[in-house]
Amino acid sequence: MVMKRAFTLIEIMLVVAVLIVLIGLAVPNILRSWVIAYEAIAIANLKMLSSACQTYYTNNKEYPSALTDLILPVSNPSYIDSALAGGQKQKYQFTYNLVTPDSFTINADPLSVSLLKGRYFYTDESGIIRYKTTGPAGPNDEIIK
Repeated sequence: MVMKRAFTLIEIMLVVAVLIVLIGLAVPNILRSWVIAYEAIAIANLKMLSSACQTYYTNNKEYPSALTDLILPVSNPSYIDSALAGGQKQKYQFTYNLVTPDSFTINADPLSVSLLKGRYFYTDESGIIRYKTTGPAGPNDEIIK
């Protein structure tokens, strides 16, 4: 008599259960990694915007009136890329406000309201980047270290 070898239903259910547990542990970590990456890009973009505004100020004795002043044809050469001048890049909305000819603010707010929602960021002419987790950041919030 020839015996056929096969998996039992219990063995298959056990393998599926182990896979579900492993996926359940991995997915939140992967999602958090994406949030951290988007936040790092937003911080780098804020630094770039602040530096571009300072360079613009050095050349023009005033800060730009809008982000679009930092690209061609207004600025030659462009201080930033056109995507960033449009206000949205890498899951963040960048809002530039000229307060006075000698001061500005920039907010970077996450576009996502789901699990991938990151922190809110703020900078001004000082170049110090601040953050808040619950809503738009401002001049009195925690400093990025």
